[in-house]
Amino acid sequence: MNCKTTKLRDAISFALAAGAVSVIGTGTAFAQQAQGDATTLDRIEVTGTRIRQVDTETAQPVFTLSRADIEKQGFQSVSDILQNISAMGPPTISRASPLSAGEIAGGTYISMRNLGAQRTLVLVNGKRLGISTSGYADVSTIPAVAVERIEVLKDGASSTYGSDAIAGVINIITRSNYEGAAASAYFGQYGEGDGEITKGDFIMGFTGDRGSLTVAAEWGEEDVVKASDRPYSAFPRSSYHPTDNWTTVGQYGGWVTTATTGVPGVATGTRVILRPGGDPRNLADYVPQNQVIGTCVGSTPTTGCTPGVTDGKSNTNQQTDLRTPVERKSIYLDGVFDITDSVRFRTNLAYNNRVTDRTVAGYPMQATSFATSNGGTGVPLSAASYFNPTGATISNWWRRTWEAPRVSSSDLTTYRFTGAFEGSFEWADRLFDWDVSYLYNNNDLLQTNTGNLNLANTARALGPSFLDSATGQVRCGTTASPLNGCVAWNPFLPYGVEGPGGLTNNKALYDYLFQAEHATGETETTVYAANLAGTILALPAGDLGFAIGVETRKEEGTFVPDALAVTGGSTNLSSGPTGGSYSVDEIYLELQIPILADLPGARELSLNIASRYSDYDTFGETTNNKFGLKWKPIDSLLLRATYADGFRAPTIADLYGGGSQTFSFFTDPCDTNFGSSANNATTRANCAADLGALASTFRQLGQGLNPAGSPNTQTPVAFTSGSNPTLTPELSESQTIGAVWSPSFIEGLNISLDWWKVRIGDTIVADSPTQILNDCYIQGITSRCSNQLFTRDAALGYINFLSFGSRNAGFRKVEGFDFDVTYRWTTENFGNFSVSSNSTYTAKDYFVSTNDPRYATSGVGFTSAFRIRSNLGVNWQMGAWGVSWTARYYSSMKEGCTYFVPGSTEANLECNEIVYAPTGVILPNGDPASAISRRNRVGSNTFNDVQVRWDAPWNATISVGANNVFEKVGPVMYTQPSANVSYYGNFDIGRFVYMKYTQKF
Repeated sequence: MNCKTTKLRDAISFALAAGAVSVIGTGTAFAQQAQGDATTLDRIEVTGTRIRQVDTETAQPVFTLSRADIEKQGFQSVSDILQNISAMGPPTISRASPLSAGEIAGGTYISMRNLGAQRTLVLVNGKRLGISTSGYADVSTIPAVAVERIEVLKDGASSTYGSDAIAGVINIITRSNYEGAAASAYFGQYGEGDGEITKGDFIMGFTGDRGSLTVAAEWGEEDVVKASDRPYSAFPRSSYHPTDNWTTVGQYGGWVTTATTGVPGVATGTRVILRPGGDPRNLADYVPQNQVIGTCVGSTPTTGCTPGVTDGKSNTNQQTDLRTPVERKSIYLDGVFDITDSVRFRTNLAYNNRVTDRTVAGYPMQATSFATSNGGTGVPLSAASYFNPTGATISNWWRRTWEAPRVSSSDLTTYRFTGAFEGSFEWADRLFDWDVSYLYNNNDLLQTNTGNLNLANTARALGPSFLDSATGQVRCGTTASPLNGCVAWNPFLPYGVEGPGGLTNNKALYDYLFQAEHATGETETTVYAANLAGTILALPAGDLGFAIGVETRKEEGTFVPDALAVTGGSTNLSSGPTGGSYSVDEIYLELQIPILADLPGARELSLNIASRYSDYDTFGETTNNKFGLKWKPIDSLLLRATYADGFRAPTIADLYGGGSQTFSFFTDPCDTNFGSSANNATTRANCAADLGALASTFRQLGQGLNPAGSPNTQTPVAFTSGSNPTLTPELSESQTIGAVWSPSFIEGLNISLDWWKVRIGDTIVADSPTQILNDCYIQGITSRCSNQLFTRDAALGYINFLSFGSRNAGFRKVEGFDFDVTYRWTTENFGNFSVSSNSTYTAKDYFVSTNDPRYATSGVGFTSAFRIRSNLGVNWQMGAWGVSWTARYYSSMKEGCTYFVPGSTEANLECNEIVYAPTGVILPNGDPASAISRRNRVGSNTFNDVQVRWDAPWNATISVGANNVFEKVGPVMYTQPSANVSYYGNFDIGRFVYMKYTQKF
């Protein structure tokens, strides 16, 4: 074998493998650094190819993060480390999303190219990480102490790895052949004194003549940061608008007056609440509620509007998390045993437990939202209730249970085992590598939810009640037939006021109304695989390499909500159980074909071809191919290009998910203020067919059945989302063209530039409420107006029922560039320096979520993503001292306007960009080309991190540092990207100062 050495190969090889003794997939790397600059490598397997080779340069762009790089960061979890790579998009669920629900809530998921975490394949040592029933791989299950390096393939790879590798592949390589022992302790907190992170880890290992054993353990705890402790998250629309968007369904309770439940001197149809200090049984003490949820003259953050006026509104951010807490415990083991000189057994075992809690405001109970519950009786306040001041049944009361914030806890335990026999043999003077492996990954989930009302108990607590003269207590039932075990409730007694039937400091009532709910889930991934690689014949330019393999994989999963939620017996979102499985049998072939070598203008020219055939027991067969071309016209320059097919198979939840309730955010096109009906006569006419005369004045109703204050408003009643067993795979095409340059006249400098493009067709998209309504009223598609999809309230016109699921529709297209630069140099008197820069520029990112041909193929939708993400790192090392500085840059971002008010100058300052639609283009809301779209543009942001290290003479390392050292605060973003507050969920939330101590033994 010809083991050539070039400066370009050495530079990339150093980044990938120097100093490592590790496993990549099933290939083994042995690296020894000689006294000189040259690095001699045995054959290794690089992420993205199954063919082992000496040269680590491939036609595919691979970014590598080494153990040393990880140690120089202040970020301590694998999820945070990955999220800060420039090629990653906004997180699917961030720690700033406490309102997230369902099976994947509490985990962390990585989305490459902003294409979604389900389209990013995560591997551990070349083998799949377990996934949820909805196809999400939780990277928080991987302990950072076990990571040797992380390789990120920034290209599609379904031909190599199968489903999900559309945006790219993350391969987390764990530590192996470790010798010695080390323990670390880490502590840090934000400058505001909250969000403490405490972590301890330990690793030890030994090697012998026949193998090695490495054991690592990690424990970490990250404390909560409350939304109320940061100005941008303390209010629904930030501290810039402290009184805006408070909910009228507050912790004061009230009802809407009718002819039988009227209040003296108050008009019928008025929302009324108890005046401060009033008697809840005295009808005259009820006053109209101030319903203003916009800016008020003389407003204060405490009252929400004019001081001295009874508001009865609530700022839900006071009880909401900004950064949810998490606790992790992990144990990892890597074992290698040489059975013979040519056969080896390798195993990985892992245990991880992750507990996360999410807290949001108490439930906004509205009787009208549950009018059909409890056998159709609903939850009215009985006319015979001791606490009913009207003497008539009140069916439209409300009360936010502020005394019981909703807390959701996710306890996920992961068990992982891999075992592989691997080896090599010679045949016909050629060396072949083989392996046979088994993988089993189990995720066991327990979710506990508190703070939701038991509807049956609530109905009894609001039923007939009386004052027991013998005890002086209010009891449920009647004097003739008391209801034992029931505790009567007065929903009109405000939070903080103690009294009969009140929730404040009333443990008996609290325990009666609120019942803990438990959901369980389990997923299993089982994979059997066998691979063979080597060379089959000699060509003029070198050996023809190949890899062939077979794989059978089974995914099984269930997620079962609490029976109370399944039956709709609580205010928790109702959902049916999810359960099912699918299997796939696959075979792949990869060829590495040398074309030219050692010629002028062609130091190397080679072609890589890969194809994978997959047979699913759900949808059938699919074949995906990939072509890669590598050309080195001179030793210092590499040109590369790839073309790849890709696919993503429907998940268990896609196919077999139970229907679940959700309070969706949507825009009703019939809304005469924010909807298409405001300026589209055709839409107005279509709406009139359902709304009649109401169409001319109709306003979409939000929480509390109040008119929506902005587009994309949350529904006042729960909608239902479900699955679709007829789904087919998403199909993708990806291309890359790039160059790597290591100029000989500047030693240590490496520059790479790659253009990339991904197009996904037949995308599996949620058939959103907005899309259904737009298709019905804007596009006039009759089939989308079916009563099986949605219905409207006969009197008020709002959508009171809507059911939607996933479907194959539309496409997604992204395109951009990656630009990376590294430069290392050594001085005699001032130590060693290195500079690295990694940047991703997204030139295009748009989607079409419908198959309607009347939509244009561009400009239909845009995503909240940064056009440029860039990291710049500067490192200095001299003797025992080291300093690292990192700048994380996020370019400006455009977000949709959430608060455009025609004719209002002040409100529209947040819609600072107006774009006129090109001729012939139909906008997402169905407006014609003459219409305009409005967006809000926020500026760029840079967060700076610094770390200082000292290698102590007692074999210890002490590191101190600060992330976001200048305490940069990002802009307010009202669309709440990756968050439930008006702030981007992955931005720093303050200066974080930390210290880490590592002792080696």
